[in-house]
Amino acid sequence: MDNLFASSDSIRRSSALPHARCATLEGPLALELGGSLAEVTVCYETYGTLSPARDNAILICHALSGDSHVASHDADDVEGWWDVVVGPGKAIDTGRYFVICANVLGGCRGTTGPNSINPATGKPYGGDFPRITIGDMVEVQRRLVDHLGIDRLLAVVGGSMGGMQVLDWALRYPDRIRAAIPIATTHRLGAQALAFDIVGRNAILRDPNYRNGQYYDGGPTPADGLAIARMIGHITYLSTQSMASKFDADRERPRDVDYPYEKEYGVGSYLAYQGGRFVERFDANSYLAISRAMDHFNLARDHGSLPAALGQSTCRWLILSFSSDWLFPPRQSREIVDALLAADRPATYCNVQSECGHDAFLLSDELPVYGPLIEAFLARSANGGQAEPEPNGESWDVQPDVRSIYHGPRLDLELIEQLVPTRGRVLDLGCGNGELLARLRARGHQDLLGVELNTTALLAAVRRGLDVVQFDLDTGLGGFGDRQFDFVLLSQTLQTVRQPDKVLLEMLRVGRMGMVSFPNFAHRSARRQLCEQGIAPVTEGLPFKWYRSPNIHFLSLKDFESYCAEANITIHRCIALDTTTATEVTEDPNLNADTAIYLVSRP
Repeated sequence: MDNLFASSDSIRRSSALPHARCATLEGPLALELGGSLAEVTVCYETYGTLSPARDNAILICHALSGDSHVASHDADDVEGWWDVVVGPGKAIDTGRYFVICANVLGGCRGTTGPNSINPATGKPYGGDFPRITIGDMVEVQRRLVDHLGIDRLLAVVGGSMGGMQVLDWALRYPDRIRAAIPIATTHRLGAQALAFDIVGRNAILRDPNYRNGQYYDGGPTPADGLAIARMIGHITYLSTQSMASKFDADRERPRDVDYPYEKEYGVGSYLAYQGGRFVERFDANSYLAISRAMDHFNLARDHGSLPAALGQSTCRWLILSFSSDWLFPPRQSREIVDALLAADRPATYCNVQSECGHDAFLLSDELPVYGPLIEAFLARSANGGQAEPEPNGESWDVQPDVRSIYHGPRLDLELIEQLVPTRGRVLDLGCGNGELLARLRARGHQDLLGVELNTTALLAAVRRGLDVVQFDLDTGLGGFGDRQFDFVLLSQTLQTVRQPDKVLLEMLRVGRMGMVSFPNFAHRSARRQLCEQGIAPVTEGLPFKWYRSPNIHFLSLKDFESYCAEANITIHRCIALDTTTATEVTEDPNLNADTAIYLVSRP
């Protein structure tokens, strides 16, 4: 296929699913918005082997246009919509986990939906199919899990609308899941996303062949309306960058595709192709039913507030967003993370840098980042919250980018570890690869959280079995409440942030006590190079050339103490260190110490 037409839809087919099975669930299904379905059939596929203890099951929830075929079953099977993630040896390893994926309620690939027979009339429901919600979809999945004899799921995973289902699972059945992984999703559609859905539905409803949804008689179908709705959708799945890279070079060179839509430009050919292909495998009534369910989803409205909603969960969370996703933008994932933190729920979060837009979670471009995060988080969940054993004697330690590297001896870590009491909640700002948090956990600490900006370091910390959220300290700690932590640590990070005064005040807002360590730029070796040689200092404790240094503030012990006096920050203790000799400095520490640790608080 020409690369111009490549998309997350490229591998999807309208052909039969030979590995799919159907289960008819017992009893009627009462629907949240009123009415009921006398019986529900659900189409699903499973991968891997259920363990004897039935504790390795993972439910994968699909997005609007997905189905049960999440991955291929063997070499002869067609690809699934998430083959890059699910399979033997992949991030969701079907050699280790028992994976379930079901077509959602309202779908058109075997599960009860508008194209199913209404037992009251003997004809397809069509436009008479009742309104459904994300909660109704989750209830059908819960009944399927019961049907399979599984009491508790290891994890529920899903992107986009699938992520909405993950959120609902965690609130509706908190005792039925151990981990939740919502990806590129939201707790409520923004007005812009809602607007695109409305336009897409109007394209279908105003198609003269829609006929109130009763078009299953062999006559014409609302193919044009559905195709246009999908064209609109595909625009929202891409990003500005991906649109430019995909279409700008071929702007004036359209492709001749056999679909009756405008193809004057390259992007027009792409949209015509995607819309035409979609009609071959999807039903317009299902598009209406499922998109309306997405638009109705609103956790804060239904539970009073987002923290109140997510506070009902008892599982661990991994939330993933993608930087160029403007359909479900990262700020909406951050709102979920902030609500979880406000509700004191264990969460890990990463905003994956990507140019692929909303579709990034379905593509392989950023798989080296989000794949290992999913893999490590699932492994920890399967191991009862413990870190995955390091492979072949290798270390999970990494050297992240220059902003997070500190090359000097880490005597400060050893002392901080000893200074932090074994009880209390600890937040480590700029936690790097999690070395300090891992040390504290080894001493018996249970309530630990890290904040890290660098993705490589964050992954290393997650592999250590730690909870880490990817925040930029310069934007503040607004997701945390006042005095939410007993100790907040800021180790070798203060000099690298753009607004150290703001970071210090924020850390002492969210923590009862703060512990800060930083290199002393007034150390004698640094002074000597600057004064005698006239060059930017490069020392054992400050090993960076000026053009590669992560340090953007050059503070001394006196500078720090002076600021504390101005900001009404109480210094309870200062430990000045000569890390080359591993000794504490008592005589003129501003000259003789290369590193300092301060224990501070603020009324």
